[in-house]
Amino acid sequence: MTQHTDLPSELLPTTVREFFAAHVVRDADTASSFLAEDAVVVDQGETFRGREVAHAFLRDAGSEFEYTTEQIGARRVDDAHWVVTVRLEGTFPGGVAELDYRFALRDDLVAELVIANHQA
Repeated sequence: MTQHTDLPSELLPTTVREFFAAHVVRDADTASSFLAEDAVVVDQGETFRGREVAHAFLRDAGSEFEYTTEQIGARRVDDAHWVVTVRLEGTFPGGVAELDYRFALRDDLVAELVIANHQA
């Protein structure tokens, strides 16, 4: 059953919460520690396969810009799938973006992460 209610951060699975906390402060080493060895990360249609490749993406993504990240929503899809919605504001083209981080978990690790424009 899909739940569409917004959840406070503390109700997200520890894996999602801690990955996201590290990602927001641009700590790619810690964020990557929550990825499965065969993790798949998709950002704006580009796919990164495996923990090492995903780590490089997490380390370098957006590094040319300054921006803030604010969690504006979160929801449980099912036991293995969670969505965190964030609002970015910064020096990138357009200056503001709302993104969904769609997590698929396996064995308490992120097996797949899809980052895409938020669909209201």
